[in-house]
Amino acid sequence: MKTQLNTLLNRVDTRLAACAAAAGASLAVVPSSDATIVYSGVVSINIPATTAGVYLNVVTGVNNVSPGLAPGWDVNPYGSTTLIFFNPTAPAGGVYVVNAPGGSSTTLPDNLPFGFLISALNGYGSGTGESTGTTAFTLNSTNNYVGFRFTEATLNGGAVTYGWFQISLGATLASPRSIVGYAYENTAGLGIAAGDTGVPEPTTLALLGVMAAGALGVRAWRGRKVA
Repeated sequence: MKTQLNTLLNRVDTRLAACAAAAGASLAVVPSSDATIVYSGVVSINIPATTAGVYLNVVTGVNNVSPGLAPGWDVNPYGSTTLIFFNPTAPAGGVYVVNAPGGSSTTLPDNLPFGFLISALNGYGSGTGESTGTTAFTLNSTNNYVGFRFTEATLNGGAVTYGWFQISLGATLASPRSIVGYAYENTAGLGIAAGDTGVPEPTTLALLGVMAAGALGVRAWRGRKVA
C-alpha cells in the first residue's frame, strides 16, 4: 500500500514540477508580441497641428512630417484646427475604419472601442474624425483607437493587412496630440482587435503565478512528509 502511495505521489510530483516550470517560464518572459501581432510598444509621435501632420510607416516605424521622408507610409493624421485622416494611394477605397456601430456617420473615421475587430468586414475611408455618437474622439484621453488597413511590398507579398493605432488627445482635437502606440496582425487577411498588443492580460499572468506557487507549495509539503 505504501509503495502504491509513493508511486502515485511521484506521478503527482512530476506533473506539478512541469506545471511550475511552465508557469514560471511564462512569468519570467513577457513577450512584446505573440506569433502574429506586431506591437510598437509605447511611443510618442507628435501629430503637428498643420496641414501635413505626421506620416507613419507602421512596419519600419519611420515617421516624418514629410511623406518623402517616411517611405511607404501607411497612416497620416493631420489638421490645423481638427483631426483629419489622409489616405495613402493603396489600398484603394480608403484605409481607416468608418462604419463602427454608434457613430453618426458611416463615412467618417471612427474612434473604435477597445476590442473592436478590425477586418475585411468593415467599411474604410478617410476624412475628418467622427465628432458625435459613441465613436467620437475623446479629449484629454488616450482612449482613441483608429483601425486601418494597409499594404506593404515586404509584408505578405503586398496583401492587405490590418492594424490599429492609438492617439492621445489634449484639450482640443488639434493640440496637443500624439500617436502613443500601434500594432498590426502580420498574417495577411486576419483581423485584429483594437488595442490588442499580443501581450498576456494581467489576469492571465496572475493565474500562472498562482499555479506556480501552488505547485511548488505541494512539492514542498511532500518533501516534508517524506522527511
